[in-house]
Amino acid sequence: METINLKYGSTKIPFEYDPARFEIVGNNSSAAPLTDVEIGKRLDDPIGSAPLEDIVKPGETVLFVVPDATRDVGAGQIVNLLVRRLIAAGVLPGDIAAIFATGIHRVVTEEEKRHILTPFIAQRIKILRHDASDPIRNFRVGETSGGIPVELDWAVTEYDHVVLIGGVTFHYFAGFTGGRKLICPGLASAKTTEATHMLAFDCDVKGRRDGVGTGISDGNAVHEAFMESAAFAKPAFCVSSITNDAGEVIELYSGDWRTSHRTACDAYAAAHTLRIPEKRPMVVASCGGFPHDINVIQAHKTLEAASHACLEGGTIVLLAECRDGLGRADFLDWFDPGTSEAVAERLCEKYQVNGQTAWNLLRIAQRHDVRIVTALDDATLSKMRMKKVSSINETLSHSTLTGYILPEGAKNSVRF
Repeated sequence: METINLKYGSTKIPFEYDPARFEIVGNNSSAAPLTDVEIGKRLDDPIGSAPLEDIVKPGETVLFVVPDATRDVGAGQIVNLLVRRLIAAGVLPGDIAAIFATGIHRVVTEEEKRHILTPFIAQRIKILRHDASDPIRNFRVGETSGGIPVELDWAVTEYDHVVLIGGVTFHYFAGFTGGRKLICPGLASAKTTEATHMLAFDCDVKGRRDGVGTGISDGNAVHEAFMESAAFAKPAFCVSSITNDAGEVIELYSGDWRTSHRTACDAYAAAHTLRIPEKRPMVVASCGGFPHDINVIQAHKTLEAASHACLEGGTIVLLAECRDGLGRADFLDWFDPGTSEAVAERLCEKYQVNGQTAWNLLRIAQRHDVRIVTALDDATLSKMRMKKVSSINETLSHSTLTGYILPEGAKNSVRF
């Protein structure tokens, strides 16, 4: 028997397994983080762009767009270095601000602000708050080629230069995180967010639209709408990080917001696409701990990855603390119809972003026996067709099934 420590929230759960039965796919990434000097060298040599300090002139204003608490991308280290560079180039600290790309997520707490930006930066530059539901903060800047009204936070037009600071991982229908997603949906209105996300769902077939999926950019209608929407913010510079399992930056790409992010996505896909020879009847999957399992909406991404490695009718054991609960107060209401087919009908009658997540989760739960180690209560899980277990071994104690172990489910894409 061998033991692997699987992340759960801010802790780890040891799992003793038989290597003759279970194969580890995509082990923890423990690569050494880049030093400030190494990051500096990458910022000195941007892709398709001059360095940021050559773009911004003294007297001009800069807005850094950074992720919220659902992402851990090393933003504090990156912003710290960029702010120091700008100040050294003559830009005043009072002309620099940061805004959290919360999209329709909850607001960022004071503690999270300090964690994301570091206490040093959080105390020295202006911090702005986006609210997707506030009609005063968001106004129409144009529309996509498909006719979607693009409403963005006023801040993107009030500053001379908008700088995107994000991380790249897979996204189950937008292809990848980071880059353009910091603007749309990150700083978009709820209306624009809903309209762009709706492109992922095909009401003719009551399912995922062709060309939309994990790791797909070309021909992805959602990605293309995000790109068109983000262009209205005219980003001056973009930084995309790839992190290890501790949330530390291990690779970084900077420069033009389109080409540098695409380069980062290609590199990420090459390193994190997992090829398996066959699907198996059991998958044990950890989201990779906090913040990847902060709530059900985020943890669902790992369930999606695990489902691609599990035979239909097989068992998925998901480790997801969900300290913030569901992620949205109205999320559980989407399970009232009872089946994914009924949820699909409801989506086509009145689409909502989180309804699509509920549809996909329920679709997976109908096809697999989903067991979950979590802080959520039994009644909530039952409505979502998942069963709470106290430990991994509770499911495996009398089982002889073979399977896979996904230690970093949120960061990987599984291909069969």
